[in-house]
Parts: sequence; structure tokens; C-alpha cells
Amino acid sequence: MKILICSDGMPASENAIELATLLARPLKAEVTLLGIAEKSSDERPLRETLERQAQSLRTQSARPDIVVSAGDPVRQILDQTSKNGYDLVLVGARWIGATGHYWRSERTYEVIKAIQPAVLVAIGERKQLKRFLVCTGGKEFIEHAVQFTGKIAAALGASVTLLHVMAEPPAIYLNLVQLEENVDRLLQSKSELGTNLRRQKRDLEHLAVPAEVRLRHGIVIDQVFEEVRAGDYDLIVTGTSQARGLLGHYIMGDLTRSILNRASCPVLVARAGRPKATRTLWKAIKGLFSSG
Repeated sequence: MKILICSDGMPASENAIELATLLARPLKAEVTLLGIAEKSSDERPLRETLERQAQSLRTQSARPDIVVSAGDPVRQILDQTSKNGYDLVLVGARWIGATGHYWRSERTYEVIKAIQPAVLVAIGERKQLKRFLVCTGGKEFIEHAVQFTGKIAAALGASVTLLHVMAEPPAIYLNLVQLEENVDRLLQSKSELGTNLRRQKRDLEHLAVPAEVRLRHGIVIDQVFEEVRAGDYDLIVTGTSQARGLLGHYIMGDLTRSILNRASCPVLVARAGRPKATRTLWKAIKGLFSSG
């Protein structure tokens, strides 16, 4: 796996370095440490900081290449990832306050939307990565993200919980709610949700990753963090989808943004694929009621 670590030499980037030390050896990663100075006069002291940060990675048998550039950080990261086939990009996330849409440095969100590789946002301090929580949404297009997460979990010896949260439905859907409250029944059903979760769980288990499915009802973001607190997870996984048309950017939905805002542990923003073209609205509706 090829990993890019982005650092501006500030304290927030130290979390990214520490996280990389947990990943480098198990993933047998080829690591690049990218330092970005906003002014060319800052390049020399930044390089000295990067050399110190690289020492931590060398203790984990990583031999990071060090690249220093100057200019707009988002543009520099985009240029670096466009020229090289990275699988994962690690970035820090400076806290700026719980107001507005962005509670962390806005550049963190801009990077997530701009570049092609998955982005691991280094939030908080973690001594291990052993319990992953994947917010699946129960849809087909999240499967690429689940598979990518599974490869990392397999290398680290981590377990994965697939979480699906459903809003409280009208009373006429009571039978569907009762079905979803029983995980085993749901996974054995022919419903779209049951089929997709069953396949995602199976894909993880094929990678020898212990996997379970958790179901919750209520406001999605609240239930995600109820599960995080209850399960003491080390990593939250959420997804983004690529914009349609000629634009190359990714769409970061409200849930992903809210998770990044509130998380106290690392967040992996994985790339989801597009919904399959053969999936029609009628098939989706029909699948909801094919519970037998």
C-alpha cells in the first residue's frame, strides 16, 4: 500500500505521524512524507521538522521519502496525489470551534473533496487500531469502502462492526422495523438492506476479519456516536461518492461532515463507488417488502 502523510509541521500533524506508525509496518506501506510550507522561506525549518517526524516512522521499519513544497496546501496535496498512485492519505485536523458547518480546519474538508485516494483524518490520540466502526448506509455503493476497510483491518488484526441506522418510520412500517431489530432475521431475508449487509459481512469474513452487524433507529448522527461510546471504537469509517459528470471532485454529505466535526478518534473517509445502473427504484421498493 502507498501512503501519503501530509504535514505542515504544526501540532495537528503530529497525530497523523503517530497514526502512520501504527499502519506502516502491518500494511508493509511505501510511505511519503509531504511537507507543505505556505511561504518558501518556511521550507528549511519545515524540512528539519519532517526529518524528526520521519525518525518515528523509521522505528516501524518505514523508510519515508520526504517531499517539501510551498504554496496552497490543498493544491499541493492534489498535485502530489495526481502524480502518484497513493492508496491512502493521512492528514491532521486542527480544531477551530463548534460553530458553523466546519468545526475543524476547512482545508481538511477541502482535501477530502478534492483528491482521489481515501483520506484518514488523524483526530485524537490512539495507541492501537483494533475496533473499526463502518457507517454503511446499507447500500451497494458503499461496498468498495467496506472492502478497502477490510484490507486494513486484516493487516492490523482488527474487528469491524457494520452499523446501519434507520430513521423512525411511520407506524405502517412496523413489520419492517421488527424485522430490522432482529439482525439474524434481517441477514437471512431477501430485502435489499439484508442482502447488502449480508454481502458486506461475508466480504469481511473472507478476509479473516471478525465482523458483526449492528442496527439502530433514530437520528443517524446521534445513533452513530451512541454506538461509538458504547463500543469504544478506535476508528470510524464513513464514505464519499464521486460527483456525476466531468467534475472529478467527491461529494461529502452532511453525515460525513458531522462525523468529522464531532469525532474524538480517527476517521477514515473511504471512497464509495457509484450505485449500479441496473438498480431501479422499483427494484429497491420491491426489495423492502421481500422479507421472506
